[in-house]
Amino acid sequence: MNADLTGELVYLFAFCLGGLAFAAIPFAIVWLVSARHTRNTADKTGQYIECGIEPIGDAWIRYSAVYYLYALVFVAFAVDVLYLVPVALVYDRHFAQRDFVELLIFVGILSLVIVYAWKKGVFAWKRQKTTPAS
Repeated sequence: MNADLTGELVYLFAFCLGGLAFAAIPFAIVWLVSARHTRNTADKTGQYIECGIEPIGDAWIRYSAVYYLYALVFVAFAVDVLYLVPVALVYDRHFAQRDFVELLIFVGILSLVIVYAWKKGVFAWKRQKTTPAS
């Protein structure tokens, strides 16, 4: 093997070991920090969380549809970024006016999503009062 190939293999193995370290270090940290034993309680019904705190309320709660609409707005912006970054990289190379019009149309459609969500009250977080079941 020549020196250039050996040097490239050293870099390849170093990157592989670095990738494995980035994957293994969080597991090692969690193993070192986590509790070894859960708290034993006098109540053996299993209604306690592992940390020993008594749960408050019922685990079966209903989520408002607002959370799902909020997630859809987030997905719309994620798609926006996925489209705008490549267009911005090649902007003004070939078809500057066409690209600008396409960007305006795309951002305009996404702004309609925001207006729709705003009209539906997605961004107005209303706290619902829950009464404990008797």
